[in-house]
Amino acid sequence: MTSALYLENYLDSLESLPTELERNFKLMRKLDDRAQTAMKSIDTHAKEYMKNLVTNKDSMTEEERKKRLHEIQVLFGKAKEYSDDKVQLAIQTYELVDKQIRRLDNDLARFEGEIQEKASSTRSKSEEAVVKKGRKKTKDAKTTGKKKQSPSSEDEARGGGGTAAQVSKKKKQKVNQEKENRKGQKLSCLTQKNAEVEESEKESGPATHPSDVLDMPVDPNEPTYCLCHQVSYGEMIGCDNPDCPIEWFHFACVGLTTKPKGKWFCPKCTQDRKKK
Repeated sequence: MTSALYLENYLDSLESLPTELERNFKLMRKLDDRAQTAMKSIDTHAKEYMKNLVTNKDSMTEEERKKRLHEIQVLFGKAKEYSDDKVQLAIQTYELVDKQIRRLDNDLARFEGEIQEKASSTRSKSEEAVVKKGRKKTKDAKTTGKKKQSPSSEDEARGGGGTAAQVSKKKKQKVNQEKENRKGQKLSCLTQKNAEVEESEKESGPATHPSDVLDMPVDPNEPTYCLCHQVSYGEMIGCDNPDCPIEWFHFACVGLTTKPKGKWFCPKCTQDRKKK
């Protein structure tokens, strides 16, 4: 039921209420007037009775005295009857108004209940819509994530025939292999250069000392090595750590006179290994 329908029904029920109240109030006024008239008549009869009783005590007979007392009692009965009717009519009027008040309270309670139920239903529908929207967004995000997955990674995983960890391990092995190849190339270049230096020493005379080499002019495009950051000369040794930032060292700079047996690590890499 809408608020307009509640109001219309309640106004229909109140349509006859003013007329009924007006009629009851008129009847109550009439009954009150009759009761007041009866009380005045009782006062008049009582005064006459008392006056005659005092002045004509001996001349008033017993029957006359009883007759006047009976008239006074009748008047009292009528006054009481009028008063009782007035009280009953007042009670009916009160119940009539109270009935309308109770109906109004019931209608208001029903109306508030319907509003709360409607609001609760709307809230639940809204929450359900929000949940569905959130699920849809999550589903779309998962679909988009699958679509955006890198093809190269998938191809590498398929080509390697293993997991991403296996692919990463293969990449690391490939990088290490490239470093070993570069290290071998540098070693061959250094060996060739040392051979040329030895041949020139045989032709020109005694070997060149490191101090002499430092005084020699250096080509700015030639790479530098070792802890001294100088070009390659004499005998050099390579660090067996594939991640060594320098890689090659002069024998004299690292305190060597001959090539040691087994693996050799530069001072920096040796210190890092001890820390680990």
